[in-house]
Amino acid sequence: MNVGIHHQKGGKLGILLGTVLSTILLGLVTALYYEIFVGLWYDWDHDPNYSHGFIVPFMSVYFVYERWGQLQKLPHQPHLLGIPVLILGVAMLVIGSVGAELFAQRVSFIVVISGLVLLIFGKRILLTLSLPLVFLLFMIPLPAIVVNTIAFPLQIFAAQTASFCLFNLGIPVLREGNLISLAGSTLEVAEACSGLRSLVALLALGTVYAYFSQRQMWKRWTLVLLSIPIAILANAFRVTGTGILANYWGTEAAEGFYHTFEGWIVFVVAFILLLACGTLIGKIGKHSRRQSTMSV
Repeated sequence: MNVGIHHQKGGKLGILLGTVLSTILLGLVTALYYEIFVGLWYDWDHDPNYSHGFIVPFMSVYFVYERWGQLQKLPHQPHLLGIPVLILGVAMLVIGSVGAELFAQRVSFIVVISGLVLLIFGKRILLTLSLPLVFLLFMIPLPAIVVNTIAFPLQIFAAQTASFCLFNLGIPVLREGNLISLAGSTLEVAEACSGLRSLVALLALGTVYAYFSQRQMWKRWTLVLLSIPIAILANAFRVTGTGILANYWGTEAAEGFYHTFEGWIVFVVAFILLLACGTLIGKIGKHSRRQSTMSV
């Protein structure tokens, strides 16, 4: 009986020490990454492609809150593998600072936090926190080389799809690369119209929706992956709508407020399509489970 009480007190003391140590380290990490956080905030506020970054940390905190009961039941088993992970994160921060590579600096924060969790709390707790940690990647703007690699093919696809749709709607159209020539105007599918913004935002939103709407892992991954083609096609049809406005009412009608409003409408439609896909995916397997339950 005395041994059990002593073990219980020792366990509580270990949890308390681990919590205090993790709080101190988290404060040190926050101070270390203060300027990087300020830069992130600036990008969220000034780059419309990543305005959703304001929401991402709150969603990650919610994911942690949702797992809080499960985390309290898991044993704290510090793992030395957290040391090399922590060293890797610090190395990414140093190399990113020397090379002025913001993406590496910002990703290093997630790596450092992962290393600390593994070092202090162990593998099982790190695995439980994997979704909140990985989800933080959505708040980090992609490096320019990745944006340029992804954006241009998206521009070409949007221009091709829009030209095809406009031609079949009886609108004379000529496409040269990412330029769409109409009877009285020429539209350029610029980088801002590539759909990268809606792609990243819908991918983040699709991840949240898949997590809450589906229970099986393969269904969650299917829904997350479906958000990619939905976002790409939605942007292509948005460009088509812009072409229709420009053809009948001039380029002024396709710019400014109407252009922004059209983008929001198309994004809402894309999310509705994602909701419909989630509903259909959720129904897969339900009929067979009902039959097996009835037969039993």
